[in-house]
Amino acid sequence: MSLVVFKVGSSTLMGSDNELDLAFVRSLCSQMGVLRRAGNQVVLVSSGAAAVGRSLLGFTERPGDIPTLQACAAAGQTKLIERYAEVLAEDGIKCAQVLLTRGDVVDRTGYLNARNTFERLLDLGVVPIVNENDTVSVREFSFGDNDMLGAIVASLIDADLYVILSDIDGLYTANPDTHPDARLIDRVERVNSNIVAMAGGAGSSYGTGGMATKVRAGRAMIAAGIPMVICKGREEGALLSAVAGTGRHTRFEGSASMGHEQARKLWIGLAGLSRGSITVDDGAVHALERDGASLLPVGVTGVDGTFDAGDTVNVLDPKGQLIARGITRYSSDDIWRIHGLRLEVINRFWPERDDCPVIHRDELLVF
Repeated sequence: MSLVVFKVGSSTLMGSDNELDLAFVRSLCSQMGVLRRAGNQVVLVSSGAAAVGRSLLGFTERPGDIPTLQACAAAGQTKLIERYAEVLAEDGIKCAQVLLTRGDVVDRTGYLNARNTFERLLDLGVVPIVNENDTVSVREFSFGDNDMLGAIVASLIDADLYVILSDIDGLYTANPDTHPDARLIDRVERVNSNIVAMAGGAGSSYGTGGMATKVRAGRAMIAAGIPMVICKGREEGALLSAVAGTGRHTRFEGSASMGHEQARKLWIGLAGLSRGSITVDDGAVHALERDGASLLPVGVTGVDGTFDAGDTVNVLDPKGQLIARGITRYSSDDIWRIHGLRLEVINRFWPERDDCPVIHRDELLVF
């Protein structure tokens, strides 16, 4: 038995008439039924509430203000979940709506409560249908896109596979719309600067993400030890093919030698809100990525933002590339005071911080 989390985007759900494509919804629900009858558990992360609400409320274009977008999401979420519930019920499947904001999982207690809810729903044979709670979500506590929401859910419940049903069949070496010679990449074992450069910007007028958000989700899943597949959602049987490992797709999966990160590290790296960033030198990059070391002050070259000890921060390499995320043991002001110094030097004028790294390796998720 496998636990599969899959995400479907607004551009895949909506038809050419700017309405929810009920035929596609039926196909999707039918595939979920096949997976369940084979003994699998499934969790659906579904975008589309704002797009459905936009049509429902008579907007022909995406509203530009947050209150109207949230009103569309509120109106559309009801219709969206009703359609899923009706079609799944025809196959004898019950579903439940789970609406999340990042604020629900940033707190460790909230994170564990959410996991317990998912586990109980699955034990009861119910399909959780997840979306961001766009009606109340504010920028600070927004996931930003459902690609990352799906990755957080997959890591939260320790899924066996995460599938993104997209409007493209995977990651290409260049934009296939403008580069006919672009090649589909079958497998990604490490998200480096070359992979990031291949990803473009936002996609359709419905969705908020593009390939860049999917690559970020892939990087998170590699760290979690959970395979992730990007495939074209409207291909016949796309979900079943992704689970079976067939069809055209890009699979993000680390090498066999890579282990799973601890649950606490995943919570820090995926759910935690970054309050700033720390830039490190090449030596520190090597120590973090190759040796599994803690981040020491001597390797820090810069600080961006204002944060306190105990906050989650990004760790950037000299080129500004995100390489890790962790909980800092110093404030931004204190890091400015001690950056570039060895611990034995710091101990002379700050003995109470004896041998204290900037970020301990047990509180650092290296991507």
